[in-house]
Amino acid sequence: MGQLLAASSGAYVVVYVVVVVLEITAIWRLFTKAGRPGWAAIIPIYNAYVLLRIVGRSGWWLLVYFIPLVNLVALAIVMYDLARSFGRGGGFAIGLFFLSFIFVPILGFGPATYRGPAAG
Repeated sequence: MGQLLAASSGAYVVVYVVVVVLEITAIWRLFTKAGRPGWAAIIPIYNAYVLLRIVGRSGWWLLVYFIPLVNLVALAIVMYDLARSFGRGGGFAIGLFFLSFIFVPILGFGPATYRGPAAG
């Protein structure tokens, strides 16, 4: 029983690492499509700031991310702006909000092109 638990834990860790690396790579590609430095994807807090600038929001919005419940509303707005910045609609924004680990790679690796800040 212990070996089975260890094997499944090891598999879980491998899958988790693969998903995290895929997500970081997708965000890196998303940033470079928008003309920002890709390395910003791996810097905590700064990557949120860069994302806000990509969608056309002020850097002050970063402070809103630290307010419980309000941060969810702000994140929904930013995801909508991100979808619009890449020429996608509200349905794609809902996907970005709830299933970002699927929809961010679609933006990063797919044919979507950056059209400029939607909120600006």
